[in-house]
Amino acid sequence: MPMSSPSEIPSPSSPRPALPIAALALVLALAGCASGPRDDLSLVPAQLDQQTSQEGLFTQPVKWSRERPGCRGECPKLTVDSLAFPGHPRLTELVDHALAAMTWVDAQSAAPYDTLDGFEAYYWKTAGSRDEVRLTARTRYRNERLTVVELDAGQYRTGMAHGMTGSQLLNWDNAAEKALTIDNLLAPGARPAFDAALRAEHARWLDQHADAIDNRDNFNRMWPFAPSDNVGLTDLGVLVKYQPYEIAPYAWGQPELLIPYDRLRGILRPQFLPPQS
Repeated sequence: MPMSSPSEIPSPSSPRPALPIAALALVLALAGCASGPRDDLSLVPAQLDQQTSQEGLFTQPVKWSRERPGCRGECPKLTVDSLAFPGHPRLTELVDHALAAMTWVDAQSAAPYDTLDGFEAYYWKTAGSRDEVRLTARTRYRNERLTVVELDAGQYRTGMAHGMTGSQLLNWDNAAEKALTIDNLLAPGARPAFDAALRAEHARWLDQHADAIDNRDNFNRMWPFAPSDNVGLTDLGVLVKYQPYEIAPYAWGQPELLIPYDRLRGILRPQFLPPQS
Protein backbone atom coordinates (compact mmCIF):
# COMPACT_ATOMS: atom_id res chain seq x y z
CA MET A 1 0.00 0.00 0.00
CA PRO A 2 1.29 3.50 -0.74
CA MET A 3 1.26 4.71 2.87
CA SER A 4 3.44 1.88 4.15
CA SER A 5 6.10 1.95 1.46
CA PRO A 6 8.75 4.60 2.18
CA SER A 7 10.67 3.79 -0.97
CA GLU A 8 12.04 7.30 -1.23
CA ILE A 9 13.35 9.03 1.88
CA PRO A 10 13.63 12.83 1.58
CA SER A 11 16.93 14.38 2.53
CA PRO A 12 17.07 16.44 5.74
CA SER A 13 17.01 19.61 3.64
CA SER A 14 13.78 18.57 1.87
CA PRO A 15 10.39 19.80 3.08
CA ARG A 16 9.17 17.58 5.88
CA PRO A 17 5.48 16.78 5.34
CA ALA A 18 3.55 16.51 8.57
CA LEU A 19 -0.04 16.55 9.67
CA PRO A 20 -1.28 19.73 11.38
CA ILE A 21 -0.78 18.58 14.95
CA ALA A 22 -0.82 22.18 16.19
CA ALA A 23 -4.37 22.56 14.93
CA LEU A 24 -5.34 19.35 16.69
CA ALA A 25 -3.69 20.52 19.90
CA LEU A 26 -5.98 23.54 19.82
CA VAL A 27 -9.00 21.24 19.49
CA LEU A 28 -7.87 19.26 22.52
CA ALA A 29 -7.09 22.37 24.55
CA LEU A 30 -10.53 23.79 23.87
CA ALA A 31 -12.03 20.54 25.13
CA GLY A 32 -10.46 21.13 28.55
CA CYS A 33 -10.54 24.03 30.94
CA ALA A 34 -8.03 26.06 32.93
CA SER A 35 -8.41 24.30 36.26
CA GLY A 36 -6.92 20.90 36.95
CA PRO A 37 -8.35 17.99 38.93
CA ARG A 38 -8.18 17.73 42.71
CA ASP A 39 -4.70 17.55 44.21
CA ASP A 40 -5.57 15.04 46.94
CA LEU A 41 -6.50 12.09 44.72
CA SER A 42 -4.08 10.03 42.67
CA LEU A 43 -5.45 9.48 39.17
CA VAL A 44 -2.72 6.93 38.41
CA PRO A 45 -3.06 3.81 40.59
CA ALA A 46 -0.09 1.63 41.40
CA GLN A 47 -1.47 -1.37 39.47
CA LEU A 48 -0.37 -2.22 35.95
CA ASP A 49 -2.49 -1.42 32.91
CA GLN A 50 -3.70 -5.01 32.53
CA GLN A 51 -5.43 -4.68 35.91
CA THR A 52 -6.71 -1.12 35.71
CA SER A 53 -8.08 -1.32 32.15
CA GLN A 54 -10.88 -3.59 33.40
CA GLU A 55 -12.16 -0.65 35.45
CA GLY A 56 -11.82 1.87 32.61
CA LEU A 57 -14.46 3.28 30.32
CA PHE A 58 -16.31 0.81 28.12
CA THR A 59 -15.48 1.17 24.42
CA GLN A 60 -17.20 0.16 21.20
CA PRO A 61 -15.45 -0.07 17.82
CA VAL A 62 -16.30 2.33 15.01
CA LYS A 63 -14.82 0.52 12.06
CA TRP A 64 -15.45 0.75 8.32
CA SER A 65 -13.70 1.07 4.96
CA ARG A 66 -15.19 2.69 1.85
CA GLU A 67 -14.36 3.76 -1.67
CA ARG A 68 -15.82 6.80 -3.41
CA PRO A 69 -19.48 6.06 -4.18
CA GLY A 70 -20.08 5.22 -7.83
CA CYS A 71 -16.36 5.03 -8.63
CA ARG A 72 -15.07 2.31 -10.95
CA GLY A 73 -11.49 1.27 -11.58
CA GLU A 74 -8.87 2.91 -9.35
CA CYS A 75 -10.73 4.73 -6.59
CA PRO A 76 -9.83 6.75 -3.48
CA LYS A 77 -10.26 4.89 -0.21
CA LEU A 78 -11.15 5.97 3.32
CA THR A 79 -10.69 3.65 6.31
CA VAL A 80 -11.76 4.42 9.88
CA ASP A 81 -10.85 2.21 12.85
CA SER A 82 -11.93 4.34 15.79
CA LEU A 83 -13.74 4.13 19.11
CA ALA A 84 -16.96 5.28 20.71
CA PHE A 85 -17.41 5.58 24.47
CA PRO A 86 -21.02 4.69 25.39
CA GLY A 87 -22.33 6.95 28.12
CA HIS A 88 -19.58 9.50 27.46
CA PRO A 89 -20.69 11.52 24.43
CA ARG A 90 -18.19 14.35 25.03
CA LEU A 91 -15.22 12.00 24.68
CA THR A 92 -16.79 10.24 21.70
CA GLU A 93 -17.35 13.59 19.98
CA LEU A 94 -13.85 14.81 20.83
CA VAL A 95 -12.25 11.74 19.24
CA ASP A 96 -14.36 12.31 16.12
CA HIS A 97 -13.49 16.04 15.93
CA ALA A 98 -9.80 15.42 16.61
CA LEU A 99 -9.44 12.77 13.91
CA ALA A 100 -11.15 15.09 11.43
CA ALA A 101 -8.75 17.92 12.37
CA MET A 102 -5.75 15.67 11.71
CA THR A 103 -6.70 15.28 8.04
CA TRP A 104 -6.35 18.97 7.16
CA VAL A 105 -2.94 19.86 5.73
CA ASP A 106 -3.35 23.55 4.82
CA ALA A 107 -1.95 25.52 7.76
CA GLN A 108 -2.96 28.81 6.10
CA SER A 109 -6.72 28.25 6.25
CA ALA A 110 -9.32 26.57 8.42
CA ALA A 111 -10.72 23.18 7.47
CA PRO A 112 -14.18 23.30 5.86
CA TYR A 113 -15.34 20.48 8.16
CA ASP A 114 -15.05 19.56 11.84
CA THR A 115 -16.38 15.98 12.00
CA LEU A 116 -15.54 12.72 10.25
CA ASP A 117 -18.86 12.86 8.38
CA GLY A 118 -17.94 16.32 7.13
CA PHE A 119 -14.47 15.17 6.15
CA GLU A 120 -15.85 12.17 4.26
CA ALA A 121 -18.16 14.36 2.18
CA TYR A 122 -15.27 16.76 1.42
CA TYR A 123 -12.88 13.90 0.65
CA TRP A 124 -15.07 12.26 -1.97
CA LYS A 125 -15.33 15.60 -3.77
CA THR A 126 -11.60 16.36 -3.78
CA ALA A 127 -9.67 13.05 -3.62
CA GLY A 128 -7.47 11.82 -6.46
CA SER A 129 -7.89 8.34 -7.89
CA ARG A 130 -5.09 6.81 -5.79
CA ASP A 131 -5.67 8.82 -2.61
CA GLU A 132 -5.96 6.86 0.62
CA VAL A 133 -6.72 7.99 4.17
CA ARG A 134 -6.60 5.78 7.26
CA LEU A 135 -7.78 7.13 10.63
CA THR A 136 -7.47 5.17 13.86
CA ALA A 137 -8.07 5.61 17.57
CA ARG A 138 -7.07 3.20 20.32
CA THR A 139 -6.71 3.36 24.07
CA ARG A 140 -3.08 3.39 25.22
CA TYR A 141 -3.92 3.41 28.93
CA ARG A 142 -7.06 3.49 31.04
CA ASN A 143 -8.27 3.15 34.58
CA GLU A 144 -11.44 4.23 36.34
CA ARG A 145 -10.25 7.86 36.46
CA LEU A 146 -8.24 8.33 33.25
CA THR A 147 -8.52 7.37 29.61
CA VAL A 148 -5.55 7.92 27.29
CA VAL A 149 -6.37 7.63 23.60
CA GLU A 150 -3.88 7.58 20.74
CA LEU A 151 -5.17 9.13 17.52
CA ASP A 152 -3.38 8.26 14.27
CA ALA A 153 -3.86 9.60 10.77
CA GLY A 154 -2.18 8.32 7.64
CA GLN A 155 -2.69 9.97 4.27
CA TYR A 156 -1.36 9.18 0.84
CA ARG A 157 -2.07 11.67 -1.94
CA THR A 158 -1.76 10.65 -5.58
CA GLY A 159 1.78 11.25 -6.81
CA MET A 160 3.52 11.34 -3.41
CA ALA A 161 6.69 9.33 -2.83
CA HIS A 162 5.19 8.12 0.45
CA GLY A 163 2.34 8.90 2.77
CA MET A 164 2.10 11.38 5.62
CA THR A 165 1.45 10.14 9.12
CA GLY A 166 0.79 11.81 12.44
CA SER A 167 -0.27 10.89 15.97
CA GLN A 168 -1.71 12.68 18.96
CA LEU A 169 -2.18 11.48 22.52
CA LEU A 170 -5.36 12.53 24.30
CA ASN A 171 -5.50 12.40 28.12
CA TRP A 172 -9.09 12.39 29.37
CA ASP A 173 -10.27 12.93 32.96
CA ASN A 174 -13.24 10.56 33.22
CA ALA A 175 -14.92 12.27 36.17
CA ALA A 176 -14.40 15.88 35.07
CA GLU A 177 -15.08 14.94 31.43
CA LYS A 178 -12.33 17.10 29.97
CA ALA A 179 -9.08 16.78 28.08
CA LEU A 180 -5.88 17.40 30.05
CA THR A 181 -3.13 19.40 28.38
CA ILE A 182 0.52 19.21 29.39
CA ASP A 183 0.00 22.36 31.47
CA ASN A 184 -2.63 20.49 33.49
CA LEU A 185 -0.20 17.63 34.10
CA LEU A 186 2.92 19.57 35.12
CA ALA A 187 3.49 21.29 38.43
CA PRO A 188 3.68 25.11 38.21
CA GLY A 189 7.00 26.20 36.74
CA ALA A 190 8.09 22.62 36.04
CA ARG A 191 8.29 22.73 32.25
CA PRO A 192 12.10 23.25 32.13
CA ALA A 193 12.58 20.27 34.47
CA PHE A 194 10.26 18.13 32.33
CA ASP A 195 12.15 19.06 29.16
CA ALA A 196 15.43 18.18 30.91
CA ALA A 197 14.04 14.77 31.89
CA LEU A 198 12.87 14.24 28.32
CA ARG A 199 16.28 15.25 26.95
CA ALA A 200 17.96 12.70 29.23
CA GLU A 201 15.58 9.98 28.04
CA HIS A 202 16.24 11.01 24.44
CA ALA A 203 19.98 10.53 25.01
CA ARG A 204 19.37 7.04 26.46
CA TRP A 205 17.17 6.24 23.46
CA LEU A 206 19.90 7.24 21.01
CA ASP A 207 22.36 4.99 22.84
CA GLN A 208 20.28 2.04 21.62
CA HIS A 209 20.55 2.90 17.91
CA ALA A 210 23.68 2.06 15.93
CA ASP A 211 23.08 4.86 13.40
CA ALA A 212 23.23 7.43 16.18
CA ILE A 213 26.10 5.77 18.06
CA ASP A 214 28.41 5.63 15.02
CA ASN A 215 28.47 9.40 14.63
CA ARG A 216 26.53 11.07 17.44
CA ASP A 217 27.63 14.62 16.57
CA ASN A 218 26.47 14.28 12.97
CA PHE A 219 23.19 12.67 14.01
CA ASN A 220 22.49 15.41 16.54
CA ARG A 221 23.23 18.03 13.92
CA MET A 222 20.76 16.53 11.47
CA TRP A 223 18.18 15.42 14.02
CA PRO A 224 18.50 17.55 17.16
CA PHE A 225 16.48 16.96 20.31
CA ALA A 226 13.14 18.74 20.40
CA PRO A 227 10.70 19.18 23.30
CA SER A 228 7.14 17.99 22.77
CA ASP A 229 3.65 18.55 24.16
CA ASN A 230 2.43 15.23 22.73
CA VAL A 231 2.37 13.29 25.98
CA GLY A 232 0.27 10.51 27.46
CA LEU A 233 0.03 9.04 30.93
CA THR A 234 0.64 5.29 31.25
CA ASP A 235 1.02 2.78 34.06
CA LEU A 236 4.84 3.07 33.93
CA GLY A 237 5.47 6.75 33.20
CA VAL A 238 4.79 9.56 30.75
CA LEU A 239 4.90 8.55 27.10
CA VAL A 240 6.11 11.16 24.60
CA LYS A 241 5.42 10.44 20.94
CA TYR A 242 7.02 12.28 18.03
CA GLN A 243 5.94 12.77 14.43
CA PRO A 244 8.07 11.54 11.50
CA TYR A 245 11.09 13.78 10.88
CA GLU A 246 10.85 15.53 14.27
CA ILE A 247 13.87 13.86 15.89
CA ALA A 248 14.85 11.09 13.46
CA PRO A 249 14.75 10.13 9.77
CA TYR A 250 11.46 9.11 8.17
CA ALA A 251 12.52 5.46 8.14
CA TRP A 252 12.53 5.49 11.96
CA GLY A 253 8.77 6.05 12.01
CA GLN A 254 7.22 7.82 14.98
CA PRO A 255 9.64 7.58 17.92
CA GLU A 256 8.29 7.02 21.43
CA LEU A 257 10.12 7.94 24.63
CA LEU A 258 8.95 6.86 28.08
CA ILE A 259 9.96 8.86 31.15
CA PRO A 260 9.49 6.69 34.28
CA TYR A 261 7.47 8.19 37.10
CA ASP A 262 10.39 8.00 39.53
CA ARG A 263 12.16 10.63 37.38
CA LEU A 264 9.11 12.89 37.39
CA ARG A 265 8.44 13.34 41.09
CA GLY A 266 8.35 17.06 41.78
CA ILE A 267 7.71 17.65 38.06
CA LEU A 268 4.23 16.19 37.58
CA ARG A 269 1.37 17.36 39.77
CA PRO A 270 0.95 14.89 42.64
CA GLN A 271 -2.38 13.54 41.35
CA PHE A 272 -0.65 12.28 38.19
CA LEU A 273 1.91 10.20 40.09
CA PRO A 274 1.19 6.67 41.33
CA PRO A 275 1.28 6.20 45.11
CA GLN A 276 4.71 5.37 46.48
CA SER A 277 4.97 1.94 48.08
